[in-house]
Amino acid sequence: MCSIMGWCGSRFDEELFMKGFAATVTRGPDNSQTVNLGEGLLGFHRLAIMGLHPEGMQPFIMGSSYAVCNGELYGFEKTKAELVKKGYTFRSGSDCEIILPLYKEYGTDMFAKLDAEFACIIYDGENKEFIAARDPIGIRPLYYGYASSGDIVFASEPKNLVDICDKIMPFPPGHYYKDGEFVCYEDISATDGYCYDDLETVCRNIREKLIKGVSKRLVSDAKVGFLLSGGLDSSLVCAIAARCSEKPIRTFAIGMNTDAIDLKYAREVAEYIGSDHTEVIISEDDVLGAFENVIKYLGTYDITTIRASIGMYLVCKAIHEQTDIRVLLTGEISDELFGYKYTDFAPSAEEFQKESRKRIHELHMYDVLRADRCISVNSLEARVPFGDLDFVRYVMAIDPEKKMNIYNKGKYLLRHAFEGSWLPQDILMREKAAFSDAVGHSMVDDLKAYAEKYYTDEEFLQRKALYSDPAPFTKESLLYREIFEKFYPGQSAMVTDYWMPNKEWEGCNVNDPSARVLSNYGASGI
Repeated sequence: MCSIMGWCGSRFDEELFMKGFAATVTRGPDNSQTVNLGEGLLGFHRLAIMGLHPEGMQPFIMGSSYAVCNGELYGFEKTKAELVKKGYTFRSGSDCEIILPLYKEYGTDMFAKLDAEFACIIYDGENKEFIAARDPIGIRPLYYGYASSGDIVFASEPKNLVDICDKIMPFPPGHYYKDGEFVCYEDISATDGYCYDDLETVCRNIREKLIKGVSKRLVSDAKVGFLLSGGLDSSLVCAIAARCSEKPIRTFAIGMNTDAIDLKYAREVAEYIGSDHTEVIISEDDVLGAFENVIKYLGTYDITTIRASIGMYLVCKAIHEQTDIRVLLTGEISDELFGYKYTDFAPSAEEFQKESRKRIHELHMYDVLRADRCISVNSLEARVPFGDLDFVRYVMAIDPEKKMNIYNKGKYLLRHAFEGSWLPQDILMREKAAFSDAVGHSMVDDLKAYAEKYYTDEEFLQRKALYSDPAPFTKESLLYREIFEKFYPGQSAMVTDYWMPNKEWEGCNVNDPSARVLSNYGASGI
């Protein structure tokens, strides 16, 4: 991960900018640089992943233009070779150095051409204007707001902007900003038409595209590791990576010291694929000692995101402190594509697809945000193979009738695609368990019990009335909201709503986001 920031306008406050920029130095602890353009300011904190030499430091400069980019541009070598043929020269091995030549060649059309997870800010020196853009899923973070001067300010995280902007908002994924407007260059959840291939063809394509998505994310000049929960998604990423690697991959799992569900399954997967496996064991004290900082790092009050982030943050903290790994591959985004436990209740294929589109649109505020912050605050980089653009486009176009749970097994297409020797059969067919539950049911129970003791019933009723859009509805949600407001006062609009099952569906009108409260949870908790 890296951190970028740009004050786009000549009425900047450099001291205020530097104070805000310093808030995310953990995203890029290797080197930092800011540049005063006269027309504005650009800043970059570097975590060196591709092109480890000093020449890869940003901002990149071409003539009078500058660019900062937090991203991974896959297959950049081919693009770079084509640009060399056109007369461009390069100083480094960094993938992001191609940004300015691409902009020179294609303008804003370049963004739709990228196979990348990225957020970037460009200063076009010829036209004296700023352009910013974000990848179609929003895997790389970017926020914006307006300073008191009226200038727009962009930054990797909201904490960069809290003292500069009255209102902070996430930069919309799949958009670029130019001439004062946000323009959509791709809605990745949309499809021109459905793919009606037979089941075996669909599953073969899923398998081949996911393998490509994993393999391209193994390319790194820094060391790579893997988060392994023992669930289907992270286990598949690890299994594919193990086959693509010449030596054993390094995997990491986390669980409570009392009732961890995931650890035994992660251990089984690690033994099967031959990985160098590490277990991180945590206690109630670890959980209660971490959650306030986790909320600060995340910039959210969402219950599901915070619960799931505690385990991820603590395992990443251990990786940062105990290893020299810099890149982590994770299993996020599979559920949004193939379904959750609650989408078993979808009343029709049309409703299933509609829900999937909604979740893809909102990913940047929930699971993707969680992965980014928990990993980046520990000076690591997240890569998300299920977020591969080609893979997402394909799965979103599969006939939703096939993605419905008509097989008596959720996410059947993904499971069937990897039947064979990829994973043990019990792992491949293991029921979905939410990460926050699988770390140990006691973790969520400990958090809820803490919140119950923190407020009396009367205090809860009085204090929850202070908040709306959305309003807290449990003591746990009130606790998280009050901590959020301490660090991000008045910025609740950064998150659309609480992540919850679709309450309009029969069986889903529940008052807790955990799948544990659904009638079909069953073997997920075993």
